[in-house]
Amino acid sequence: MEGAIGFLKGFLAMYQDERFFLVGVCSTLLSVGAFLAFALPWTWVAYKNPESLRRYRVQGRDFPIKHWFWPSLGRLAINSLLSFLGLVLAWPLMRHLSGIHMGALPPWYVMVAQIAFFIVLDDFLYYWMHRALHTPWLYKHVHSVHHRITIPFALTGNYMHAVEFVATSTLVLIGPSLVGAHVVTLWAWIIFRQFEAADGHCGYDVPWNPGLLVPFYKGSAYHDFHHRRFFGNYAGFFSYLDKLFGGTYSKGYEEYRRAHQHGASVESKPQPQPQPQPQPEP
Repeated sequence: MEGAIGFLKGFLAMYQDERFFLVGVCSTLLSVGAFLAFALPWTWVAYKNPESLRRYRVQGRDFPIKHWFWPSLGRLAINSLLSFLGLVLAWPLMRHLSGIHMGALPPWYVMVAQIAFFIVLDDFLYYWMHRALHTPWLYKHVHSVHHRITIPFALTGNYMHAVEFVATSTLVLIGPSLVGAHVVTLWAWIIFRQFEAADGHCGYDVPWNPGLLVPFYKGSAYHDFHHRRFFGNYAGFFSYLDKLFGGTYSKGYEEYRRAHQHGASVESKPQPQPQPQPQPEP
């Protein structure tokens, strides 16, 4: 009996570790807060649909805010809770395998270099995960939830099946765990990743998007074409993977981009062609 009690005390002590609080609890709260901070303003813009910004809409159709607002918030809350519970269960292993630390803060240029690596790694891993999610079984049972949204707005960026949400969250932790990042670097990366999640679904392709400061980042229109067509443009940040592997790159996106650069109105831009049913990749 004493042995069992001692084991239980030792097990629970793992969760009294400050690193669990910072990496697990604080990172989860920061992730939700950062996403809402980026997504809610753009969702409000989409709801108000100001005339001054209509020329920057990717699609010329009304945003389905009333239909998807509360379901999107509900999915975010439930999925975040499930993701946190998954982290709790994985912590006994993660605390030994993850190099995320709370030591001396590295120089700013090291943090920038690490986040750049996280972006490239996450984009690569997410591309192949996304391709896998478009295989028939995974699409039907998992990824089709996210593709219920054909006219995305920012808050729908995290509207997805719990399995996909947990998998996506896990990808975010791989880079920081591999390089042994400082917890502050992890937080900066989480904030940037949630910016991308909101931006990629906001439905507006504005020229002053701060994300475009990242070299080769394609912005919201790139992923918007994927939602409308249900295939192509699988990558999260860049386009090179779509161009290199499997012919998944959406040619219509380039037509849209050329029209956008020349100041065409949303009605005259090439629009992603609607599909009668979401078709998983064969």
